[in-house]
Amino acid sequence: MKLKYILVFVFVIFQVKNYGQTSNEDILFSVAEEPVYVSEFLRVYNKNLDLVQDESQKDVDEYLTLYTNYKLKLKEAKALGFHEKPSYQRELGNYRKQLAKSYISDSKVTEALVEEAYERISNDVKANHILVRVDESATPADTLAAYNQVLKLRERALSEGFEKVRKEVHNGKTIYGEELGYFTGFKMVYKFENVAYNTPVGEISQPFRTRFGYHFIKVFDKRKARGERTVAHIMLTLQNKDSLSGNPEERIQEIYKKIQQGEDFEALAKQFSEDKNSAPRGGKLKPFSGGQLSVPIFEEVAFGLDSIGVVSTPFKSKFGWHIVKLYGKKPVAPFQEIKPELEVKVKRDDRSKIIDEALHSKLKKRYNISNEQPALDYFTSILNNDFFARKWVLPEDFSGDKPLVKIGKKQLNYIDFGDYLVKNQRHNRSRTTLRKIAESNYETFLNTNLVKYQEDNLEYENEEFADIVGEYRDGLLLFDLMETSIWNAAKTDSIEVKDFYEANKNKYFIPERINAVVASSNKQKTLKKVSKLLEEGMDLDKIKNLVNSNNKVDVIFTSGIMAANHQALPEDFVFAQGISKIQSHNTGYVVVQVKEILPKDMQSFEDAKGTVISDYQTHKEEKWLNTLRDKYSVIINEAALQTVKEQIKNQ
Repeated sequence: MKLKYILVFVFVIFQVKNYGQTSNEDILFSVAEEPVYVSEFLRVYNKNLDLVQDESQKDVDEYLTLYTNYKLKLKEAKALGFHEKPSYQRELGNYRKQLAKSYISDSKVTEALVEEAYERISNDVKANHILVRVDESATPADTLAAYNQVLKLRERALSEGFEKVRKEVHNGKTIYGEELGYFTGFKMVYKFENVAYNTPVGEISQPFRTRFGYHFIKVFDKRKARGERTVAHIMLTLQNKDSLSGNPEERIQEIYKKIQQGEDFEALAKQFSEDKNSAPRGGKLKPFSGGQLSVPIFEEVAFGLDSIGVVSTPFKSKFGWHIVKLYGKKPVAPFQEIKPELEVKVKRDDRSKIIDEALHSKLKKRYNISNEQPALDYFTSILNNDFFARKWVLPEDFSGDKPLVKIGKKQLNYIDFGDYLVKNQRHNRSRTTLRKIAESNYETFLNTNLVKYQEDNLEYENEEFADIVGEYRDGLLLFDLMETSIWNAAKTDSIEVKDFYEANKNKYFIPERINAVVASSNKQKTLKKVSKLLEEGMDLDKIKNLVNSNNKVDVIFTSGIMAANHQALPEDFVFAQGISKIQSHNTGYVVVQVKEILPKDMQSFEDAKGTVISDYQTHKEEKWLNTLRDKYSVIINEAALQTVKEQIKNQ
């Protein structure tokens, strides 16, 4: 599904809403007599200028071809009725609903919570807590008993010592006394987080309630968050299949000795690290912050390096053996940089309740909704104890047609709230008054309908929202069309795909490779000795023991089948059987023993299938676009096109 949304975005970059063009505007081109104006094309071109990866797409003629193709596909999708498919309507509706969440909120309250969240993630708190469990649905008597119990425990903690009491009372069932260590914003429920950050170091908080029960905490320390680290690593997997490399632990120690001897970390990572993603970059990883990695020991080692350039000793994780080098230390990102991410988090956790309350208040003002609701007297009068047993029904003489509340242009009647009450009955362990049931249910009913009304009318209230929905609507339409017409071709056109392979099989081949041993060192003199021993036919293990003596690693060997771009080989290495001259590679030198040259060979259909299908889809799309051009005439206004080129040139 993620891939689908990425591809929809690719389609969306061509879609921009037409803002009230008049018949007097210049038409750039038309598709089946449907005009596309110069102003629209210029907006699209300029909007997406920085998004395109292919420089050719910045050429006006090339971009015009892409845009006419886009319009042709859109025309065909609508002609085939793709916009009427239930699956399309459902997915568009889901997207619209998800997008609406970003536009339905109280921005001032959200902003304040985001700023508070930033302050929290910028600082860590170390605290322990004692919790007396009590369910949210507990009876008033049980709730009071839990509260009185937590008060007594707090009094003991103040007089006897928090840690002593915590350890004594913990039973893991009704009372928990837990060490929490350091934590930061979003790691605890919001109420707990608030108390932790607002309690001074060394003090014990007042009791407070969360959905788990009653707590009190002791704060032991507060510190600045550890921020971000940038490191590189050399990694050897635990399942090392290269028998000439020996045990992974032994090999990582060899590499570490070479680093201690002054050899370049990045060069060694490029040549020996088995993390194929980072090895070409000298082992460099993307920056990460505390708690972000799934390998705690790696994180602890990385944050334990205090000086730029320092290298860790080898250590083992669940993925293999590592050596880590520190490149950068960075505090928590600036507020503006991390703000979008924080907004998402704020709207997902308990803070969202505060945002919701502010939104409901704002909408009541916008739609002139009174806080008084006289109809609640009537609903209280028709409720009875059957409601607690989920057996309550509306009375036969229920006044369903009476107006209840009007939101904008939408009138809600008694029957709407009456049906809501019937559907939302539930068993209650602690019975409350019928009046409170009517009031709390009406509040939820009203808030739900306020938000729904705004959501249903967002296109009329917010132009930006309308534009984005329109863009996605067309992008999703084209995705469905392409998936049906082109991308599923491999499933339905298996014979045609094979025929395409046969007609183009000279394009699909395995490149020339070598079966070789590569000796790597930063000393030419040592490699001369290795080269001579290889010529004499000495066993590699003996060579290794001979040249790597006195607890010192001068040479590391790599062996196997290698293509020209293998990380162990120098650039432009010429394949020739025998032992090569000593050549520079990275910041050191290598000598290569080529045992066998494996010639370039044709790939079978099965081996090349993935590439063949991709090429076949491109081929089919080109043919399909030609048929669309025959079906829907495209007429270019050359004079207008020249004007467009001049405007873009002078931008």
